[in-house]
Amino acid sequence: MDIAAMSMILSQGQVRQQAGIQLAAKIMDMSEVQSNELVKRMEQSVTPEIGRSIDIQI
Repeated sequence: MDIAAMSMILSQGQVRQQAGIQLAAKIMDMSEVQSNELVKRMEQSVTPEIGRSIDIQI
């Protein structure tokens, strides 16, 4: 195998590795956002009456 072919193979491998790392990072970010939203919804379900009405006295 010549040097040019080996260089191409290594370069393609590096590109695939970088794409995999970026995809994993994106998935981790999305998971964090989803888990934060789930926590907020769970907190709201504990006290669902909060924010539904306002008491006004004249």
